[in-house]
Amino acid sequence: MAKKKIGQNFLIDQQVAEREVQYVNPDKEDVVLEIGPGKGVLTIPLAEKVKKVIAVEIDSQLVKKLKTTLPDNVTLINADVLKIDFNTLPIFNKIVSNLPFQISSPITFKLLAYPFSKAILIYQKDFAERMVAISGSKQYSRLSVGIYYKTHCRILEIVPKEFFYPVPKVDSCIVELIPREKPPFDVTNEQFFFDMTKKLFSLRRKKIKNILKDVYGKLENHPYIDKRVEELTPQQIGELSNFLFKMNP
Repeated sequence: MAKKKIGQNFLIDQQVAEREVQYVNPDKEDVVLEIGPGKGVLTIPLAEKVKKVIAVEIDSQLVKKLKTTLPDNVTLINADVLKIDFNTLPIFNKIVSNLPFQISSPITFKLLAYPFSKAILIYQKDFAERMVAISGSKQYSRLSVGIYYKTHCRILEIVPKEFFYPVPKVDSCIVELIPREKPPFDVTNEQFFFDMTKKLFSLRRKKIKNILKDVYGKLENHPYIDKRVEELTPQQIGELSNFLFKMNP
């Protein structure tokens, strides 16, 4: 039985699972991290095509069942993926997951801090749309900016909610993330850029100068300060970040 408190919605359509494996573009030398293998619908076909799968599952009851069905090249870890230091795991180059919906945001930002070549992930449709949203749209957010800065991101397909059990309230999407070789624009200090972006989007309906005046005092010499953050492209947010960092390095 699925456990609502940890956001379990099991993918039950084998064809979708097989397409996920295809999107990974599996190679016999790949080591793949799978987050939340659940009942193994994706784990088993994936293990047939790669060198090794590292499957992290928080549900100890599922782990017991999986141990009896998974092939030898799957390393099964019973743990909360949000609490794991990825550097303590065997080195992996690809990531796949039917993500528990309630951890979508924290696990995405955690993944972006780790080097990988490709991730194929299932998210709720509204979250996936925020990942690829552009400035000026309702879905545009801190997430959109971070994803754009760190990766090439695209929605590969919509997965109807009926393909999961229990049936969630909304459809999902399969999303591809490929890390950029270099950022699309220059940022003087990345941590400052991400912290400032988070602060601005937490008060997105206010003008930028009113959000930042308590930290930087009266701001007069930048063309973006009378705008709202949702009006700025990621590159413009980067320009503002560089300007403010010089004021307060």
